Amino acid sequence: MECLVLEKNLTIKMIRENLENLPDFAPPVGYSIRWFQSGDEAAWLRIQSAAEKFHQITPDTFVRVFGRNAAWLSQRLCFLLDPAGNPIGTGAAWFDDNFDGRKFGRIHWMAVVPEYQGRGLGGVLMTAVCRRLIELKHTNAYLITSSARLAAIRLYLRFGFAPLIRNQADEILWQELVAR
Repeated sequence: MECLVLEKNLTIKMIRENLENLPDFAPPVGYSIRWFQSGDEAAWLRIQSAAEKFHQITPDTFVRVFGRNAAWLSQRLCFLLDPAGNPIGTGAAWFDDNFDGRKFGRIHWMAVVPEYQGRGLGGVLMTAVCRRLIELKHTNAYLITSSARLAAIRLYLRFGFAPLIRNQADEILWQELVAR
């Protein structure tokens, strides 16, 4: 019997009150990180469409999520490239000036195409995105994910993100997740 958390695919939030002492995952030989360049919307759309199991991704999704500010995108939207230079993963070092009344960095829209998942590349992306948050003077960060993304949750816990528990429902959800 599947647990309630996975059946309902519930939204969860995780927080890291400081960005000190982060794990450090270097890209494997031949892989590299680069930041958004004009025209990368198509690569983002391809990666997210391939990796996203729960939501439909459309060209409008990119604009709705990130807007069109080229300066923000070039500083904050990361791509992981395979040895041939093809984008295979993405993540954003985003921000929220009013998360619970405070300024926070935000880990946003992390994804690796399925054929490259399970190789530790999520850690490479997380390292790059967290480092960029620090470079952009963020001192803390949060993220939103869903309860069915167990591999991602394990990665975020490894990076020191903690469950944001605000009520009994959150507590029950995390008890079920920990039991998985």
